Amino acid sequence: MIKVGIIGATGYAGGELVRLLLGHREAKIVWYGSRSYIDKKYADVYQNMFRLVEDVCRDDNMEQLAGEADVIFTATPQGLCASLVNEEILSKTKVIDLSADFRIKDVKVYEEWYKLEHKAPQFINEAVYGLCEINRKAVKKARLVANPGCYPTCSTLSIYPLLKEGIIDGNTVIIDAKSGTSGAGRGAKVDNLFCEVNENIKAYGVATHRHTPEIEEQLTYAAGYPVCINFTPHLVPMNRGILVTAYASLKRKVTPEEVRAVYEKYYADETFVRVLEDGVCPQTRWVEGSNFVDVNFRIDPRTNRIIMMGAMDNLVKGAAGQAVQNMNLMFGLPEEEGLRMAPVFP
Repeated sequence: MIKVGIIGATGYAGGELVRLLLGHREAKIVWYGSRSYIDKKYADVYQNMFRLVEDVCRDDNMEQLAGEADVIFTATPQGLCASLVNEEILSKTKVIDLSADFRIKDVKVYEEWYKLEHKAPQFINEAVYGLCEINRKAVKKARLVANPGCYPTCSTLSIYPLLKEGIIDGNTVIIDAKSGTSGAGRGAKVDNLFCEVNENIKAYGVATHRHTPEIEEQLTYAAGYPVCINFTPHLVPMNRGILVTAYASLKRKVTPEEVRAVYEKYYADETFVRVLEDGVCPQTRWVEGSNFVDVNFRIDPRTNRIIMMGAMDNLVKGAAGQAVQNMNLMFGLPEEEGLRMAPVFP
């Protein structure tokens, strides 16, 4: 049985980790960390856990936790994991960080976009970017995994095969993405109040969103040359879900059959990436509550461009589900353990 500690267990991603791990046959949560609710019963914070979780919330003492847990999930704001992790901790336990602290390999880029001084740059090169479908072999050997962001996960999986095969020009990529409000976290913010969000849709972080360099870095690895993109996220009035619609110029004429064969080459054996049938566009309702990413495409011969589409649940595959998927790989378990749930509908 894998002993699991969660720092940040009362945020949305942390709460989702708890929900998923309660159904995991090989894991037991031994530490519910929450700086805001120390000594408060976890089920009093999340009433859905009544009679399911009897534990009280504890602090974020990562050094003590390292001696009690086989793996630590840090579902915390940017900067916290980097300020806590050290060699002694990593010598005792594995760490899966759901923040951006170790996703970007260039510390100057991280500090520029996140406006933070990186507190543990010595671990950046060691950290494995935990996009399982692309970095599976490296994840299996890792002791520190940088769990990808939600937008980068959906964007990269939608675009990666065509960029890797040289079918599209990476420097023509435009990503239009939409997310439910849980992507902004559980903290109280005026912009996330019901009256601000309901019956409204808006772009935010235009040309400045912090996931931009993360997406560019992963697409650069796929392309084999520096990739610069336009990325515009939007907030939509729903709890969960991400929909990505990405556009790029084709480098040569291709048929739908050729493009589909490329997607199948990369994803036919993947449990959690579903290449939809011809003409079916991804929708968030068909992935909600699950670890699936639905992808598809449409060629526009008039403009010599291709439209790449993806949909997923931002709290599952975009955060907690992917983190559990990474944990499974790190401990030699079946990748889908604890993640076999079907999407919830309606």
